[in-house]
Amino acid sequence: MNYSEILRQMAGEADLPRDMAEWEAETLFAAMLDGGVPELELGALLSMLHQKGESAAELLGFGRALSKRVARLDRVHESVLPVVLPSYGGSSDEPNLLPLLALLLQRFHVPVLIHGTLNREGSVSAAYVLRELGIMPSIGTEQAQEELATRGIAFMPGGALSPGLAYLMSLQARLGVRTVAHLMAKLLSPFPDGCLRVIGASHPTYFSKLQQYFLASGEVAMLLEGMGGEPFANPHRRPRIELHDGGMCSVLFEAEAESTRSLGSVPRSADPAVTAQWIRAALAGKVPLPMPLINQLACCLYATGYTTDMNQAKALVAVEAGSLAAA
Repeated sequence: MNYSEILRQMAGEADLPRDMAEWEAETLFAAMLDGGVPELELGALLSMLHQKGESAAELLGFGRALSKRVARLDRVHESVLPVVLPSYGGSSDEPNLLPLLALLLQRFHVPVLIHGTLNREGSVSAAYVLRELGIMPSIGTEQAQEELATRGIAFMPGGALSPGLAYLMSLQARLGVRTVAHLMAKLLSPFPDGCLRVIGASHPTYFSKLQQYFLASGEVAMLLEGMGGEPFANPHRRPRIELHDGGMCSVLFEAEAESTRSLGSVPRSADPAVTAQWIRAALAGKVPLPMPLINQLACCLYATGYTTDMNQAKALVAVEAGSLAAA
C-alpha cells in the first residue's frame, strides 16, 4: 500500500479529506495488525485517523480485519449467547462493579467472558477486583475455554486475544492520544458463532461511532454510557440502555433523571479489596443490589436469548434480587 498517498487523502491536500472505502480500511488495518506498516507511517496514520475521525465504512473495514486476527473460543451453551464484557477503562474514585454484573450473569448460567487490560495507570481495572474474587486471568484460549465450561466465567487479557491490537493500543503513551485501536478493542469478539457484546462508552463521540457501527454491521450488542468506559450501569443513576440487533436499535431502558439514591448503597472506596468484599456481601444478600444493575441484568438475559420476553426477564431478576434480600 502507498501509505503516503493514504495520508495525503485523509489530510485533504488536494480537496476535502476523503474517507477510505471499506475494503481500503480493511486492507490498511490488516497491515497495522500484522506489523506490516513502518513505524513512522504507522504513527502518522493513527494520528491522522484520530484527527479526521473514523467513518462508519472505515470502522466496518477495521472490524472485518480484526475479526480475522482474533483468538477463537467455542460457545458452551447452544441456545444462550455468551456475554462479552470489554474492560479497558476504570476509575480512581468509583468502585468497579463490572465483576458484579458478570457474577450475576453466572448465577443464571449465562457464560461470561471479560477481556481487557491487566492494569490501568491511575484507575482500578476490573482485573484487580476479579483477582480479589478468585478469578485469575486465563493465559490463553485453552484455559479460557475450560474456565467457561466449568465455571461459566473467564477473564482474558486483551493481548492474549489480539497481540496486534494490543501493540497498537500500547502506542498511546508515545502518541499522546487514544487511537482507533482503543475503540476497536471494545469490538473484539472471539466467538465466531455469535455473542452479546456489552459495551460502555463515556464519550459521546465514541458512543455515536459505536451506534453507527452496529447499525451498519447488524451485529448484536448492548450499548450504554459506562462508568469510566466500563460496560456496567451507573449504580446511582441508570443510563439509557440500547440493544442493537440486525441493524435495528431498541431502547430497553431510558436514562433516569438525576439520582436521589443514597451513596451508601455501593462501596465508598474504589479499592479492589473493598469492592470485592462488598460484591460478596451483595451476592450473599447482606447489602441491596443497585437497581440500575438489576435493570441491566434483565437486559442481558433478554438479549442473550435466555428469555424471549423482556417482561419475563425483569420478573426473573426481581425474583433473584428478592431471594438475595430474603437471605
